[in-house]
Amino acid sequence: MKTECYPITVLPNLSRLFREYVELRSAKSDGPVKKYFAGSPFDGSWMKGTDRLLAADRKVVADLLLEQNRAWNAGEAALENIERLRNGARAVVTGQQVGILGGPLLTLAKAATAIRKAQVATEAGVPHVPVFWMATQDHDLDEVNQATLLGKRTVETLRAEITGHRLQPVGGIMLGQEIEPLLAQAEELLSYAPITETLRECYAPGQTLGSAFARLMAYLFREQGLIVIDSSSRGFHAQGKEVFRAAIERADELEAALLERTRQLEADGYHAQVLVNEDASLLFLITEEGQRLPLRRKDGEWKAGARIYTNDELLAILKSAPERISPNALLRPLFQDTLLPTSAYIGGPAEIAYFAQCEVLYRRILGAMTPVLPRLSITLIEPEIADVMAQHELSLEDAMQSADDLAHKLAARAMPLEGKRKIANAGNALDEELKVLLDWMKKTDEGLGKSAEVAASKMRYQMNRLRRLATNFQLEKETSLRKHADVVVNHLFPDGTPQERLLNGVWFVAKYGDSLAQVLVDHAEQECPGHRVLYL
Repeated sequence: MKTECYPITVLPNLSRLFREYVELRSAKSDGPVKKYFAGSPFDGSWMKGTDRLLAADRKVVADLLLEQNRAWNAGEAALENIERLRNGARAVVTGQQVGILGGPLLTLAKAATAIRKAQVATEAGVPHVPVFWMATQDHDLDEVNQATLLGKRTVETLRAEITGHRLQPVGGIMLGQEIEPLLAQAEELLSYAPITETLRECYAPGQTLGSAFARLMAYLFREQGLIVIDSSSRGFHAQGKEVFRAAIERADELEAALLERTRQLEADGYHAQVLVNEDASLLFLITEEGQRLPLRRKDGEWKAGARIYTNDELLAILKSAPERISPNALLRPLFQDTLLPTSAYIGGPAEIAYFAQCEVLYRRILGAMTPVLPRLSITLIEPEIADVMAQHELSLEDAMQSADDLAHKLAARAMPLEGKRKIANAGNALDEELKVLLDWMKKTDEGLGKSAEVAASKMRYQMNRLRRLATNFQLEKETSLRKHADVVVNHLFPDGTPQERLLNGVWFVAKYGDSLAQVLVDHAEQECPGHRVLYL
């Protein structure tokens, strides 16, 4: 398969913190960002593992994982990996929210990266297994109740009309007949490919959003041995409760450390990915009514909703019903790495950025920070899209703009040479004459110069309008240009978003079969440290 490697900066809206972190090529690399992380993302030192102050009972964790993965119809490879974990193997962990129909392509890219990294470490003589951590305890339904697929010329976002949700963790939401319209739409958009039968089995009424997602991930990566975990149960929380105890008993210390870390990040020109307020905490409480509410701390007391709790009351809940205490985004990695012998976490740009804040918690609670590695960043280009791009000599960067802008770019290219020259000559002449005139007016009088700048900007606007009129005429003359722009942008930059962040991974599974999982694993080695384009 043909591949291309782009700098990660080809993607929009990346934080400076993330950009500078992925530029650290080895342990010897230096820069202000280095102090916020455990080493370099590409030097391989993560394979040796990390010793921590807190660790769950491997046997108990393995038993819980075995029970869950059997219930989700995991393949033999995953069950064997659980036994390897029980017997001393370490873990490469990744995770994501439980988006309907598996979520965006980046979900599959994360799983593929964890699998490949575990393989690399095992081949180097250090046994590792891949684990996918489902964010079932999140309570923002709007972030998971939708799937984005492609129509013939449109981007289609399907939503499940789930009612009665009142801030409970989304992983436990039971699916009923309301899922049927979404599945029917998905079947049509996916051309009734074999994967649609699997989707119906996974997302059958009676399943939860968490179990449906788990079944799908277990199915897609059954040959690669991906272990899936839902940590929301009492058993897992009982094993990780010491992390929550620390967050309760040492709340003031940890809050001060996080506020200081925010100040350090800002002093170095970065930003805090997770906002930390002085009355915030690292915890949520699952109420007796099932709602997940943030615990806020002030004057030594805790508040969730309208109710006040003391330290002792929260510790009593932790002892009797540990599953009711839930971590926020900054504490979640520490809970994860208490349950699992994590050598590395595979994260996206936003996650890696907030690990810079997590570092102060790791140091105080677990004694050492877990290395975090960037996931495979990828754009998949289908043959028919590749043909259109080749016809117009387009690159990925050309596709990462609005369809309208790309259409006008194609029209400008298609314009007869005589027309291109006349427009270019007129524009260049205008710019040259305006520069001379404006310089003279500014020297003559400051006020005159400012008025002249306003008038000149209007002239440039009209010149651009002439260019637009010419390209619009070309678009009307060659209607295929707009169609080509639409199809390229919809596939590679849908709704102004990189493909991997919006289009569901099952769109590609439907077209290229279950073997797509192995294709992603094969290209997740990251000899391309930036953004990879893969021509299917």
